[in-house]
Amino acid sequence: MTSPRRHLPAGTAGAGPYDLAVDPASAGWTHSSLRVLTLPPGGTHTFATGDSEWIVLPLSGGCAVDTEGRHFVLQGRTDVFTAVTDFAYAPRDAHVTLTSRAGGRFALTGARCARRLAARYGPASAVPVELRGTGVCSRQVNNFAAAGVFDCDKLIAVEVLTPGGNWSSYPPHKHDEHRPGEESELEEVYYFEVAGGPAGSGYQRVSPSRPGGTDVLAEVRTGDAVLIPDGWHGPSMAAPGHTLYYLNVMAGPGAEREWLIRDHPDHAWIRGTWPGQPVDPRLPLYLPGGDR
Repeated sequence: MTSPRRHLPAGTAGAGPYDLAVDPASAGWTHSSLRVLTLPPGGTHTFATGDSEWIVLPLSGGCAVDTEGRHFVLQGRTDVFTAVTDFAYAPRDAHVTLTSRAGGRFALTGARCARRLAARYGPASAVPVELRGTGVCSRQVNNFAAAGVFDCDKLIAVEVLTPGGNWSSYPPHKHDEHRPGEESELEEVYYFEVAGGPAGSGYQRVSPSRPGGTDVLAEVRTGDAVLIPDGWHGPSMAAPGHTLYYLNVMAGPGAEREWLIRDHPDHAWIRGTWPGQPVDPRLPLYLPGGDR
């Protein structure tokens, strides 16, 4: 049996209406899903949630989301580099219809789950914007569906923006074992966009945490994804002059929905250098509502 690909360049992993379609079957794992959908002006798309919960997250443009008798209007944003966005949550065993008057691109982040929660709207103003790291490790994290921020059964999802020349997802860390109070077991998708047009690129490293484990060193561009079922992931490197965006989608089998990581023992000391350095003055790129 052929092992699933771990680096999915843009245009190589679409299915049906989706530019990118990652699900447990195609990824060779159990819980996490990500779809990217482009709608033309006036376009509409309906899907069944099945055994997974989903968040509709505008990448560019806005849309209306209808599910469970609820109607949510997502204002969206120009693109991922200009603003935090609002979003909508849809439960398992439901149908969802997206309609976009002006068109746009939308991420559907999903996770297999047991509980059926209520459909809800997530306002941009309620998304915590965190500055993580300092110096050349500075990055911005939009914690729209982080554990403890927005209620889901299994799904954890955040956005990370790394200014050109900086490293994020650093020091390298992992979450592929269940260690109570220390480490969660979570499958993860990284979906990338790069500012500066088609010439923009970044780099993603995943190194094995076990014999035969995931080993990736990839040049990434807008529309690419990297699948991380295991392994030390990081750094995510933004080329000078090109801000790097990635959407992280995570889920796993643990009874508790939590993001607990273990730093690579050879690089964990990096965190100890952060208190003596300033945060990159280019951050935050924006705050909720699009204001810097």
